[in-house]
Amino acid sequence: MSDVFLELSHITKYYPGVKALNDVSVELKKGEVHALVGENGAGKSTLIKILAGAVEPNGGEIILNGKHYEKMTPQSAKELGVEVIYQEFNLMPSLSVAENIFCGSYMGNGVIISRKKMEQEAERILRDMGLFISPGVLVKNLSVAYMQVVEIAKAISRNAEILVMDEPTAPLTNAEVEILFQVIGRLKEKGVTIIYISHRLNEIFQIADRITVLRDGNKIASHNTVDVSRKQLIYEMVGREITETYPTRNNSVGETILQLKNVTGNGVRNISFEVHKGEILGLAGLVGAGRTETIRMLFGADPKVSGQFLLNGKEISPKSPKEAVEHGILLIPEDRKRQGVILNLPIYMNITLPILPKISKFTVINKKLEKKMVDQQQAALRIKTPTLQQLVKNLSGGNQQKVVLAKWLVCQGQVLIFDEPTRGIDVGAKQEIYGLMNELCEQGMAIIMISSEMEEVIGMSDRIVVLSEGIQTAVLDRADFNQETILHHASGHH
Repeated sequence: MSDVFLELSHITKYYPGVKALNDVSVELKKGEVHALVGENGAGKSTLIKILAGAVEPNGGEIILNGKHYEKMTPQSAKELGVEVIYQEFNLMPSLSVAENIFCGSYMGNGVIISRKKMEQEAERILRDMGLFISPGVLVKNLSVAYMQVVEIAKAISRNAEILVMDEPTAPLTNAEVEILFQVIGRLKEKGVTIIYISHRLNEIFQIADRITVLRDGNKIASHNTVDVSRKQLIYEMVGREITETYPTRNNSVGETILQLKNVTGNGVRNISFEVHKGEILGLAGLVGAGRTETIRMLFGADPKVSGQFLLNGKEISPKSPKEAVEHGILLIPEDRKRQGVILNLPIYMNITLPILPKISKFTVINKKLEKKMVDQQQAALRIKTPTLQQLVKNLSGGNQQKVVLAKWLVCQGQVLIFDEPTRGIDVGAKQEIYGLMNELCEQGMAIIMISSEMEEVIGMSDRIVVLSEGIQTAVLDRADFNQETILHHASGHH
């Protein structure tokens, strides 16, 4: 690696009442993978948006290839070779791979676009990345990993010199992560500088050359990856000692609350398991196993074809989420931003939305009662916010998750379903979510947890149900928990 290629020098950014970045300086070398780590709200996204020209800094400068810039615009950043791949892909599913790669570029002769030339060039770029995808295939027919590859190829087609990847592996399977890492290796060889943002520390140590830690808008440290331990990195991220072990529960598991008997529909067949009071039941399986599909039937979001749901021994058949909530079955969805909260409403409105009829009289909300309930939830769940009038979109991922949880806790349910409870959440917030789950179990609630993180499902569950391609392949007690056994059953072995 050569000397410094890009320097973000003394970058400062303030919003009303919020110090997003405070005199932050980061140096990047050409052809390195430089990881940015920190808790949600540490300033990572703001720093990237300043580099990409989406946000104007209050102070500092960007030095690129020896030239100084007080600020970037989206256009000037792209002209200088800065490309950002966000978590939400910017692709057109009904267009081909080649059309997506060269969208906004002109390839042709006169007024006629040359599809052949476009596909040939797309094929060359993909081949250079070590991949052999047909440039004519529609993007909607690709896996998530290959959609990400198309985003990278699009950036390469624009001669990207600096590629920012924001949580690139969040939606990927382990096999797909390996594909991505191979592509990153190829880009490094070609001298592309990569800024890599992820909460997954295992992959940071696997892929990054250097690591910069941000906390509360301040730069804490930069390290060569080989010179820093995982424990030190976590301490610098959260500012306190924190254990990555999963908290133990002292409560005893009680009677059966919920039973599924031979449930079929929505792509799954003959699913049968039970959940007990005070228990966390893990649902494990690979992508496409049918975990979320099973839960959506239980929550009334999708219809079942046959089988039974028994709640406290009585059969129920929720036809809608509203009916499921009335039965005391509550779901914290995987995609909290689109399905769990209303981002443009304040915290307090999100929390009391499901119970407005209960706290209203003749359509007039009892504001005193509403405030009391919301204050109780904020205190119990430790939701970090200057005011409950704050819009949910301005909260960190961990605090958004707490708002979804608060919304359901005011409903006083019996069964709480967590679908990927800590996706996109930093290590400190994860520990808080785990602690809250344990507290709910101690209060007698039954929890079903879907997680694609093997350590999480093993560390938090009392029992684990394993699914594979829509079929239940095992129910494991804690004594039988290990990664090899779970993967054996998740790959289709009964």
